[in-house]
Amino acid sequence: MMPKKMKRRTFLKSTFGTFLTVLGLGSGGYFYSNRIEPSLLEINKLDIKHSLIPSSFNGVKIVQFSDTHLGFHYNVNQLKNLVKKINQIQPDLIFFTGDLLDEPNKYDEINKIPPILQQLKAPMGKYCIYGNHDHGGYGSEIYRNLMEISNFTVLLNESHLIKQKDGRYISLLGIDDHMLGKPDLAQAMKQVPESSFKLLLSHAPDVADEASTYQIHWQLSGHSHGGQVKIPFIGALVIPPYAQNYPEGYYSIGETNPLSLYVNRGIGTTRLPFRFMAKPELTVYTLFSSETD
Repeated sequence: MMPKKMKRRTFLKSTFGTFLTVLGLGSGGYFYSNRIEPSLLEINKLDIKHSLIPSSFNGVKIVQFSDTHLGFHYNVNQLKNLVKKINQIQPDLIFFTGDLLDEPNKYDEINKIPPILQQLKAPMGKYCIYGNHDHGGYGSEIYRNLMEISNFTVLLNESHLIKQKDGRYISLLGIDDHMLGKPDLAQAMKQVPESSFKLLLSHAPDVADEASTYQIHWQLSGHSHGGQVKIPFIGALVIPPYAQNYPEGYYSIGETNPLSLYVNRGIGTTRLPFRFMAKPELTVYTLFSSETD
């Protein structure tokens, strides 16, 4: 959600929404959206069921977190608390779906981040992808170095087999950000076994339309912040590019062998230091094998 030239209609909607936020919500609404709701972490739980998930994966737990935007009204102490909450869930896998730092080259507490993220425990692995802010501010190498030091595997237009002890596996794919990166879904698919269950990490939700043509079964995304500030009867102030079609929550895309998409609302804020009707979110997924799609 880096600054981008907006169409006149989008600009007017944003301006009008901001006007209503300031004047309509008043001081109480300002305090709530600035101080209270950004700290009201919601934990949402979903089951991922599919016939191609091996039975040995039954009960495997995944935690997805996204869009921390460290440096913009989100600090390392808050990150420490987030790590504690994730570890309390006892996930087997952890996925981070982009935008770690708001402005990577301006953040002056870089060295404090890896010791915190290293504390995240996931016996089957920790994986991440790039968001637009991870590339912005000359941040591409900063982000990769941070995440690798923090024991995350960075997936950049590539795939990885997640295996159980019995040798059975699922395929995890990760692609680059669509705003500032060079996503290549075809490249990411090259080493993926055709008969495997395929789970895609993409910062941008709207990639799902393309991903559904590759017979990918599930996609996990972030980027939109769920609109971040939503005004009753108007909706979100600004939905960023590549989150216009799928801004929040669960979607089923396609009629035959549909792709399931979940869009996480993220943790932090950007552009405006508010959340209203868009609580920060951790998503917990539990894998199950099923005999029908």
